[in-house]
Amino acid sequence: MATIIPFKGIRPAKDKVHLVASRSVDGYNTAELHSKLASNPYSFLHVISPDFSDGKKSKPGSMERLQKAKIKYLKFVEEEVFIKDEQPAYYIYQQLKEGNIYTGIIGCSSIDDYFNGVIKIHEQTLTDREEKLMHYLEVCDFNAEPVLFSYPNDAVIDDITAKTIAKEPVYDFTTTDRVRHKLWLVTDKKTVSTIRERFENIPAIYIADGHHRSASSGLLGKLRRSKNPNYTGKEPYNYYLGVFFPETQLKIFDFNRVVRDLNNLTEKEFLEKLSEKFIITNKGEEIYRPVKKHNFSMYLDGNWYSLDAKKEIVHNEQPVGSLDASILTEQILAPVLNVHDLKTDKRIGFVSGIKGMKELKHQVDKWNFKVAFGLYPVEMEQLKHIADTNNIMPPKTTWVEPKMRSGLVIYSLSE
Repeated sequence: MATIIPFKGIRPAKDKVHLVASRSVDGYNTAELHSKLASNPYSFLHVISPDFSDGKKSKPGSMERLQKAKIKYLKFVEEEVFIKDEQPAYYIYQQLKEGNIYTGIIGCSSIDDYFNGVIKIHEQTLTDREEKLMHYLEVCDFNAEPVLFSYPNDAVIDDITAKTIAKEPVYDFTTTDRVRHKLWLVTDKKTVSTIRERFENIPAIYIADGHHRSASSGLLGKLRRSKNPNYTGKEPYNYYLGVFFPETQLKIFDFNRVVRDLNNLTEKEFLEKLSEKFIITNKGEEIYRPVKKHNFSMYLDGNWYSLDAKKEIVHNEQPVGSLDASILTEQILAPVLNVHDLKTDKRIGFVSGIKGMKELKHQVDKWNFKVAFGLYPVEMEQLKHIADTNNIMPPKTTWVEPKMRSGLVIYSLSE
């Protein structure tokens, strides 16, 4: 059963929250990052990229860089850019983006749930990245970006959430990307106890985004336990920050592919090879989006195509093999286009579904790509089935919304 605990959050002062909370540093290009750092002294990016303040470059991941990040964070605390709540709380978070509303609960999950399989995974992690993130946590000693979890809807939690968001939020601000963020605190002891008990009745929760953050938190917990043989399991490092969305509050978008060439095939030869495994329909110049599982869109030389996988190549009894991302790789990318390793082959690119099919057309028409493939989004039941059967999805299969801001609520790993 899931252990999701309340905690004493460290969060921005109300008058600065819109300035502090930031997108992940990976979401900015170099020019954008420099502009944000130069124009906003309160941005959490100053903690993530601490070299800007002193102008002295340090190696990413080095002890010097991590110590500078910790110092900058502590300075924010000292200057009361951040405040610490006095009693344990759950935090109701709501995001409004492009007509979609996402509402979930911020709390802390147990590393033991990660070890014993209550927390379900569907993505392979890289050992090197796990260790780098663990080292970051060990030095900086806080979680600033929650792991995104999904759980089966619970009527009691849903009711508590609905009653909470009917009240005035603690935070209500809109960021420059036109996304609105709201936050409420749940501190009433009876309500806090009820939320925790309801989660304890949920047999499994699913990582939607944040596999490496979960793995690195587990590594840190093991390390600190090894240094403290008398640990009780209640120490802060036995937990890590998460935001928990009921299944109906998450949205899984497609994750599409673009390829730079046709592997020395002419367009006619390429289409002939595809016709062996797919029913191809030319849709002309009008943008075409897949309408169901095992139906793909393709953009090639100014035309859109519908590709319907023939029955003999669809194996619905296989949790991973039946995914459209797998079918595309096994039937087109690998055998026809000679793209075998999605992680390392530089001939392939990935486009998140939030950018729409127009972005696929743009990548082919304006950039150095020859063909684009649009996929039907993975369904939540597919994701859960893969996790429940201990299988792993191919790289870049899902794009899950919402994306959280760093520094909105921070969890200390030592206090």
